[in-house]
Amino acid sequence: MSLLFRQERRDFGSTPAIPSNSEQRAFSVRSVDLSSTDSAMQKIAVAASVNLLATVTESMPMHVYSGEGSDRRRRPVPTWLQDLGGDGNGTGDWVFQALYSAALRGNIVGDIVERGLDGKPRQVVLLSPDDISLHKDENGKTEWRVKGKKIPTERVFHRRINPMPGHHLGASAIARHALSIGGGLAGEQYAAKFYLDGGHPTALFKNTQRELEPEDAQYVKQRYLSMLRGKREPLVVGSDWTYEALQVSQADAQFLETSKYNSAECARIFGPGIPEILGYETGGSLTYTNVEQRAIDFLKFTLNPWLVRFERWLSWLLPTPQTVQFERNAFMQTDILSRYRAHELALRNEFATVNEIRQIEDMPPVSWGDEPAANKSPAPIPVQMEGP
Repeated sequence: MSLLFRQERRDFGSTPAIPSNSEQRAFSVRSVDLSSTDSAMQKIAVAASVNLLATVTESMPMHVYSGEGSDRRRRPVPTWLQDLGGDGNGTGDWVFQALYSAALRGNIVGDIVERGLDGKPRQVVLLSPDDISLHKDENGKTEWRVKGKKIPTERVFHRRINPMPGHHLGASAIARHALSIGGGLAGEQYAAKFYLDGGHPTALFKNTQRELEPEDAQYVKQRYLSMLRGKREPLVVGSDWTYEALQVSQADAQFLETSKYNSAECARIFGPGIPEILGYETGGSLTYTNVEQRAIDFLKFTLNPWLVRFERWLSWLLPTPQTVQFERNAFMQTDILSRYRAHELALRNEFATVNEIRQIEDMPPVSWGDEPAANKSPAPIPVQMEGP
């Protein structure tokens, strides 16, 4: 009689665990719960991708400008805009939370606690996207609810990404890509169970002398598993027992490669270039040149659309024609020689003044630094002459 004492079974289905505030259907692995942002963040590639976007955006200096063309001038950032959430953590922290909400759920929803004299919000407390739902009353009017409790529409601050025709809410990345995210989490759960079981492949015990009662088979199996799990108990069997270790299946052997591919797919959800930055894909050897080019591509194709969105959303809070702008140069910290060459070109072609360059380099202004320097000859570089 033979006893195959461990058998793996993976159950896939077509019914996803969709967030209550989602307006789309998706497919997911039944064993994976994607009903909250926290569950999706268990996938490291998802957490790392969103954290990358939020951290870089949060760290960028934010400026306020008024006017257009030659009349455009930088203005002090209003006090209320320096701490939009009103919790003392600053607007950078607010932007961090808002980007997480938008990237994962496709929506930013907040409670407008305070308005200015112009009627525009001055303090917006962000709400968890998992607690928000949108309904239509009997008259077809939109109703917002937080944990099932109705809140006045005039108190709701709502911004969305991935808008779809006929839908008021933006499309959720978790719902849209539930199959990829859920599949990755299911694979990690499988791997965790594999190693919790001792990291050993299935095995076959045979007793060549007699038929086994179920109790006997269970006893032998438990003694063997007890040894594998580190209890250091001796395994005692008679001479009529044979043990055959089964080979790791091809699917198990390729799990690492499959997991790497899935992680790259999950990172790609949030924009081009993110898998490469996070190390899931290299596409060849890394050099200083292509690393710098990847940073430029990340800023241009992935990060910049987010910056434009937040600039538009935050500018809406200001009186016209004041606007918010993030300082993108803060992200592109190249080597000193390249920066200084770029500064020299800007000065010679009157793209910038000395004080503007000094501000970029975090240096105090000088009294003569607001005049164009195009017609000024650069100071000679002193040369140390060697004696005879």
